[in-house]
Amino acid sequence: MKTDVLIVGAGAAGLMCAITAGQRGRRVLVVDHANKPGKKILMSGGGRCNFTNIGASPANYLSANPHFAKSALARYRPVDFIALVEKHRIAYHEKELGQLFCDDSSKQIVRMLLDECAAAGVRVETSCAVERVRRTGEGFTVLTARGEVHAESLVVASGGLSIPSMGASGFGYALARQFGHAVLPVRAALVPLTLSGKHQEHYAELAGVALPLAEARVGRHAFRAGLLFTHRGLSGPAILQVSSYWQPGDELRLDLAPDAGLGDWLPAQRAARPAAELKNVLADVLPRRLAQRLCELCFLAPQGSDHPWSLSASPSRPMRQYRDAELREIGRQLHDWPITASGTEGYRTAEVTLGGVDTDGLSSSTMQSKLVPGLYFIGEVVDVTGWLGGYNFQWAWASGHAAGEAV
Repeated sequence: MKTDVLIVGAGAAGLMCAITAGQRGRRVLVVDHANKPGKKILMSGGGRCNFTNIGASPANYLSANPHFAKSALARYRPVDFIALVEKHRIAYHEKELGQLFCDDSSKQIVRMLLDECAAAGVRVETSCAVERVRRTGEGFTVLTARGEVHAESLVVASGGLSIPSMGASGFGYALARQFGHAVLPVRAALVPLTLSGKHQEHYAELAGVALPLAEARVGRHAFRAGLLFTHRGLSGPAILQVSSYWQPGDELRLDLAPDAGLGDWLPAQRAARPAAELKNVLADVLPRRLAQRLCELCFLAPQGSDHPWSLSASPSRPMRQYRDAELREIGRQLHDWPITASGTEGYRTAEVTLGGVDTDGLSSSTMQSKLVPGLYFIGEVVDVTGWLGGYNFQWAWASGHAAGEAV
């Protein structure tokens, strides 16, 4: 069959590209090897889809070229997608930090996109894998599981490697290399961190303990959000955010009570509650199990130690048995607690893939290849990765719209 535009991938970016191109009168076919469209949309945000972030800006994205995303993001903004959501009368709310979620279900977003595709005359074929792609004088010949397709333009919206159980694959990277594009190293991002050895043993019994607010830091990058201890290590929004910047060997530091001012608060508590044990005082600002464990590991390790705790140190004592200087030091340590991570949970649980098709080979305004006219790359397959909180969906909408305007 013949079509003007063939889009490989029926996710957020692919469907947005299809809608935009279809509304321009282009004949559009979308194919996806998965058994239904928008699988990642469906599972996003606990089934309610964090579909954008009202504060999205280029500063919220990682890329070897931090300027690449500017054009697409400026031309399709969060307010533009919100207008589409409101047109379909989908109720939504802001959860926190500009994150917008459906009140009801992420199925509404997928239904909206498919309805818009249908209105624009777009054809969507699922369970239809691509087996071979060839460049021709008229465009591209693509062999799919349902036969050959001849298209003037080919848009690769196949995503990255994250969540392979949902069908993620390296198809887009292989296709990019086939046509001479560089692919930057990829790794799991927005992913829980793992601990090993003694570091895992020290925190293993805290699995399930959550901090509503902590700050995780790697180098100059710091994020304040919730934190969760797991059986294998650390998770929660603060950890997922900083994981995009963490690499093996990097130092991870945690502020366990960012707004508590513990260096002053603990000496004040000593004066007010001299008989109270340190672990019980700390339980006023930290989860009780965490306060207990920190006191068991204890503070004030010998000078030169690479960690603030020592298993041979004394457990929690009444506050009156600490000097103010000791309590100030304990407070400092809790605001700058080192954790040695050994790795990540990997693509199995990663929300996105960092790295991908090198933006040097793409037009930032159209997403078209600079090497092969008519070939486009959009969404997660490109080396543009957003923060947690709706930013990656906004990149999908924006890059998909940019290509849809150009194909």
